[in-house]
Amino acid sequence: MKLEDPHEMAQHEIVSPLPGTFYRRPSPDATPFVDVGSTLAPGAVVGIVEVMKQFTEIETAAAGRVVEILVDDGEPVDAGQVLMRTEE
Repeated sequence: MKLEDPHEMAQHEIVSPLPGTFYRRPSPDATPFVDVGSTLAPGAVVGIVEVMKQFTEIETAAAGRVVEILVDDGEPVDAGQVLMRTEE
């Protein structure tokens, strides 16, 4: 059993809604949507998943800060796979 630290920030996972290829940037020569340490507002786009030339934006549901990015740019992902973690 793990005791919760009252000072610990709540963490959230951003997951891929579908299988495909994950991209951290809108185009190959653009800067990434987010990096570790980026502050996010609700609805912020954090990446794109491509399936058969159809692109789906991945948005965050809550405000927070990116603490970990688990998938590299151009990496295949599965539905439900954790892409990044944020904290409030």
